[in-house]
Amino acid sequence: MIRIRIHDLNVRMFSHFQLHFRSLMHFKASISTHPEKALFETLNSEARKCNADITFLGRRGKLKEARKLFDEMPHRDTVSYNCMITVYLKNKDLHEAEKVFKAMPHRDIVAESAMIDGYVKVGRLNDARKVFDNMTERNAFSWTSLISGYLSSRRIDEASTLFDQMPERNVVSWTVMVSGFARNGLMERARKFFDLMPEKNTIAWTAMVKSYLDNGYFNEAYNLFLEMPERNVRSWNIMISGCLSANRVNEAIHLFESMPERNHVSWTAMVSGLAQNKMIGFARKYFDLMPYKDIAAWSAMITAYVDEEFVDEARELFNSMPEKNIVTWNTMIDGYSRNGDVGEALRLFILMLRSYFRPNETTMTSVITSCDGMVKIMQAHAMAISLGFEQDIWLANSLITLYSKSGDICCSRLVFEQLKSKDVVSWTAMIVAYANHGHGHHALQVFARMLVSGIEPDEVTFIGLLSACSHAGLVNQGRRVFESIKGIYNINPKAEHYSCLVDILGRAGLVDEAMDVVSSIPPSERDEAVLVALLGACKLHGDSTVVNSIGEKLLELESSSSGGYVLLANTYAAEGQWVEFAQVRKRMRERNVKKIPGFSQIQVNWKNHTFFVGERSHPQVEEIYRLLNLNLQPLMKENGFTLDNIFPIA
Repeated sequence: MIRIRIHDLNVRMFSHFQLHFRSLMHFKASISTHPEKALFETLNSEARKCNADITFLGRRGKLKEARKLFDEMPHRDTVSYNCMITVYLKNKDLHEAEKVFKAMPHRDIVAESAMIDGYVKVGRLNDARKVFDNMTERNAFSWTSLISGYLSSRRIDEASTLFDQMPERNVVSWTVMVSGFARNGLMERARKFFDLMPEKNTIAWTAMVKSYLDNGYFNEAYNLFLEMPERNVRSWNIMISGCLSANRVNEAIHLFESMPERNHVSWTAMVSGLAQNKMIGFARKYFDLMPYKDIAAWSAMITAYVDEEFVDEARELFNSMPEKNIVTWNTMIDGYSRNGDVGEALRLFILMLRSYFRPNETTMTSVITSCDGMVKIMQAHAMAISLGFEQDIWLANSLITLYSKSGDICCSRLVFEQLKSKDVVSWTAMIVAYANHGHGHHALQVFARMLVSGIEPDEVTFIGLLSACSHAGLVNQGRRVFESIKGIYNINPKAEHYSCLVDILGRAGLVDEAMDVVSSIPPSERDEAVLVALLGACKLHGDSTVVNSIGEKLLELESSSSGGYVLLANTYAAEGQWVEFAQVRKRMRERNVKKIPGFSQIQVNWKNHTFFVGERSHPQVEEIYRLLNLNLQPLMKENGFTLDNIFPIA
């Protein structure tokens, strides 16, 4: 039995060897007969495999591995170069794509069209045109790419000339022209080209509808939508979103209910659009009806609740989410921050960290700006540093302002100096910080450094500088700063700049010059702040000659702010003009203008306690007054204070 099996095995092995030998001899004979053809097929097969591998690696962003494979190829064909160029362009590395393109022994239409598109996307239209002009043959893609580039760069005439020269135009070419004209605000030309189109598909119709919506022509868009012979889901979604953006809610609901089929974009557009139109109830109704709620829909609904200050409803929805992302966490934290619930904002931030979500710059900015005390600000700042956000420019700008408002100008300066890359907001924040602390010379020094760094100041920068000069009594410097706004930086001064200059002059006793400034202000920029600044200067220096005229102008403005009225009334009272004083108080009552009473605020266990002048509404008021009477009143009397003067009882 064993011998038979061994024999059978030997027979099968011999048969297999014979078959393999015949195949080998046949391959050898073919090579000897057609050696060039066989070698070409082998090399071609290897090249195809390498090309496929290069494309595969490029899709995953592995550029170094793809280039290594390209460089090590024993035989590269035109497709190899095209693959490598495409890989670089899709990964936004035009420089390397350009080098491969220039090294190509034989360029074809694929490589040339790809390079035209790559050049167009970065605005290098002249380079794109050189490639285009040198092409031996062109296709619709190469023509359309260059035309699209000209339209995006507002080179309308060149785009039109190129379009007229096209030997054959397709629906894509026409649509690019229509959309390009619309993006440049040329709606009449866009509609003219649309009407001239020999063939219009759904994409072309939709593009024209969207163009009307983007340029604010709602009625034209709506009518064109109704004329469309065929509509797809995208067409419906664009029109519904356009209705909601134009506050045409009834039309949006009608279209949505008429849709033959809906996708998640349709539902999300309705939810977010209705929420933006302050129709939270309708938004929630559609949200609950959604067959599939993606994370965008959840985020839209939560954001809507937060924007309307329904934080509890937002939190309830947030807790129900099957899956959260960084956007929803940030929205919820920011919601608590904006509504003054610092404790819950910080607790949610800690919960986020425990849920293994890494915060981003937006998270940290929301957390830090919600802090209202030095200890919390410093703790949040330390957390930001530990998470690697120390050099985030938005976060640093917020910290500069927060530290300054909390009274620690040294920490503001430390954050500012450690920031490697500063923008105009960073420099302005530091200037304003110094201004608020009365360090006018320091503010001017920061401004000088800002100019040396090459950053151009903006309107807010000059408000900070003028405020710094005002607080420090730097009259000449303030004049020069104001003159430079228009003279050097070509910025038209606003009311805030004029009021700062008037305040500078008024504090220095230069009332006549301040009046001249007010007289020179354009009527459009002459507001309450300017007149109040001049009135304050007159009251400070006892100059009552122009108080009545200023008072008349203030009352003409019909402002709802109490500051101007109170200052005017106090000025009249100081001068003994009781009739005028009574008239001001009467105007305040008629216009329902109320002076916000002074108050103090403390925080205990993350809860704010506010005490207004003359009111006893705090639940622990009896205990507070008892403590003041027993412990603080004797000490205050020793220093010349009385309890009634500090805490008047209503």
